[in-house]
Amino acid sequence: MLHEKLKNAGLNENEAKIYLAVLELGETSVSRIAAQSGIKRTTVYLSLENLMHQGLVSATRKGRKALYYAEDPRDLERIMEVRKKEISDIIPRLLAFTNITDKKPEIRYFQGEEGIKEALMRTLSYPGREILTMFSDSSYRSDFEEAFFVKIYRPERIRRKIYSRVLMTDNEHMRRFSNNNTEEFRDSRFLSQDTFGIGIEMVLYGESGIVITSYRERFAVIIESPAIHSSFKSIFETLWAQAER
Repeated sequence: MLHEKLKNAGLNENEAKIYLAVLELGETSVSRIAAQSGIKRTTVYLSLENLMHQGLVSATRKGRKALYYAEDPRDLERIMEVRKKEISDIIPRLLAFTNITDKKPEIRYFQGEEGIKEALMRTLSYPGREILTMFSDSSYRSDFEEAFFVKIYRPERIRRKIYSRVLMTDNEHMRRFSNNNTEEFRDSRFLSQDTFGIGIEMVLYGESGIVITSYRERFAVIIESPAIHSSFKSIFETLWAQAER
């Protein structure tokens, strides 16, 4: 139907019906427009004001009576062009809002054993890319996590060719952990346990991902933020340069 086409062009239901009524009737009164369109007179007045504002309908007076007539229908094309230009003009500003939104960090919380597993598996989302890990004796994993790392996580990381650089506390236990670095596709360096005693494990992955795991409290948090990721990577690289092999 024509009024549906007019709605697609930007008019609402009442405006479309009233515009068609005015086109059909020619110079006419509000009462005739209301009768032709089937819309209440009070609503007709409001819609006529909107149509006049858009340049689709004009008014004239004959004596004390106001009469309305439709402008050239080709004005619809002009109106659409104006709207298109207005939208084009504001797109850069809308994109600016989008960019601001994109830069807001996304934070997700994972609880319990299965939650920790799910969070850590996210660090393997980028095959062929490097991950950076920091942990110490005070954050070391329980039997559950050890089984998960040995049987699932580490084999999958190696299969996906994800190289791991690890900063650890310098002690005998951690040194034994790094004995198989080459076959486990990993490089380890060590920091003094007097100064490096973090109680959590942190993994940096991709361009913006960080997984922070507290094994004792049984939860993990994923932060997706290029700015935070970049800052922690800078800290990691500074410590890496100072750490011992």
